[in-house]
Amino acid sequence: MAGTTSRLSPKINPKSPPAARDGNSIHNEILLGLPRKECDSFFSDLEFVEMRTRDLLNEMGEPIDYFYFVNSGLASILSVTADGKSVEVGLTGKEGAVGLPLVVGLRTSATRIVVQVAGTAFRMSAANMVRVLHKCSQLEKSLHRYSQELGMQSMQVAACNRLHEVPERLARWLLMSQDRIGGEIVPLTQEFLAHMLGTRRASVTVGAGILQKAGLITYTRGAVTVVNRRNLEDAACECYEVITRQARTWRNESR
Repeated sequence: MAGTTSRLSPKINPKSPPAARDGNSIHNEILLGLPRKECDSFFSDLEFVEMRTRDLLNEMGEPIDYFYFVNSGLASILSVTADGKSVEVGLTGKEGAVGLPLVVGLRTSATRIVVQVAGTAFRMSAANMVRVLHKCSQLEKSLHRYSQELGMQSMQVAACNRLHEVPERLARWLLMSQDRIGGEIVPLTQEFLAHMLGTRRASVTVGAGILQKAGLITYTRGAVTVVNRRNLEDAACECYEVITRQARTWRNESR
């Protein structure tokens, strides 16, 4: 992944927050779940930005410049080794946020977070985010809950990458991605998938071929289409069900 990412520029298509709010443009579930008064208290501090594929949101070991509430698209959370190799340990989309160490008073990122599917986000500077957390108790609580979901997801994905075969892992990954971006098409190349799954491109080709032959997906250059969602869930390893069931349980407990 080295050399394939770029920092998100502060000048990338900013739009005024009030305009972004019109027409149900807020899709981030954390923002949508806040009391109106609390959201209004910091919404003017947010900048609406477009995220391009391969944009670097956080870098491992480096200071966190911005906090992102992902509004659409998909960001990949990567663990990176000393020789530059990386493997995906989590995904975040409109259900979540990027920059969570700030919530507990930390300033640097333990992972690399890269935009995998282009989309949009609401962001604010790290300094402003720390200030906002002191006065917005529901936001702080929601972000603590989400950090637990993400930690649980990362542990399960790590086990999945070690224990399960590529076709099962690919099915799990496609289901998780579809949950976050919606629709039947997941825009992605086999090269990117190989990086995400921590395997060779040839293995991804074989895995995708197995799922396609079974009538679960179709693959064309740069995009995977989920043809049979129900059977794809059956083809995935148990990790997808473990992750979604636990996240659902926690969300019900917090109501």
